[in-house]
Amino acid sequence: MTNGLKSALGIVPIIAGFILLAANWSPSPAQAPNLQEARAGHKTVLTQQLRYSNPAPTPPSELLKLVKYPSPAGNLAAYVTPDPGDGKKRPAILWLVGGFGNGIGSTAWKKANPANDQSASVFREFGIVMMYPSLRGGSGNPGQAESFYGEVDDVLAAARYLAAQPYVDPKRIYLGGHSTGGTLALLVAESTDLFRAVFSFGPVAEAADYGAKSLTFDVGNAQENRLRSPLYYLGAIRSTTFIVEGSDKPSNLDSIRQFKQRKPPPVITFVEVPNTSHFSVLAPMNRLLAQKIAKDTGVEPNIKVTDAEAGDAVNNTPAQ
Repeated sequence: MTNGLKSALGIVPIIAGFILLAANWSPSPAQAPNLQEARAGHKTVLTQQLRYSNPAPTPPSELLKLVKYPSPAGNLAAYVTPDPGDGKKRPAILWLVGGFGNGIGSTAWKKANPANDQSASVFREFGIVMMYPSLRGGSGNPGQAESFYGEVDDVLAAARYLAAQPYVDPKRIYLGGHSTGGTLALLVAESTDLFRAVFSFGPVAEAADYGAKSLTFDVGNAQENRLRSPLYYLGAIRSTTFIVEGSDKPSNLDSIRQFKQRKPPPVITFVEVPNTSHFSVLAPMNRLLAQKIAKDTGVEPNIKVTDAEAGDAVNNTPAQ
């Protein structure tokens, strides 16, 4: 499902002229505006109209339910953990899957090899409520794919829906995503402090890095790219945020190092996980993060991840 790697998966690089143009624009992270503020008054222009008409398949009822949540684009499909019916309020995580189709499917519940487990289902094992939102233009939804633009508003709308569920603790809502989902998670973190913590796996620094064929905007337009690129708004992040990637190829470590060069705020922790790739990093780190969330019960968030813990998580992940 994930198509988020750059050159590692043969995605066409952006033109050299655009690289130079983007490089000349480098505000101090401390002065970076909130992404929503930066977008105020801008109307994005799409270069292609993409909608995916196949509806989201029905999940196993004991694991997930298919719902609709209201967003600015209309009512969008999502999978959500059903209410256990015991009256308790639980922590919850909004999980953004990878890929460019803006949809959801059986990846959310099918058993996966630990070498590439994009389901994030381990959070459910720890009693954490999960929501997998589809986005505008995907899974038969209204609207069209905007390549990291209007999708930010969809994720914010999904978070409001999740917080309103009677079995969810609205003060313990987390956000996670992988690959393109990781990039989108960072953009959302740059737009709001709603989430208790954010986990971004394998994002890219600039949206145009994915290549023109995968995107619905003009990658040669610096303004369109900048307003979709997490690199430029790291200074707006207020929630505890982890940017995670494997150390082995294929990997988006070059983007992680670009983020580090921006002198990001101290709420951001970078975790380069040894002996894992862009895909195999998910199973061990999601299990570790699920354990952390289950124990994160104080008034203020208290999730920390050390390099030693990441290494131990990899060593303790069983092979299938």
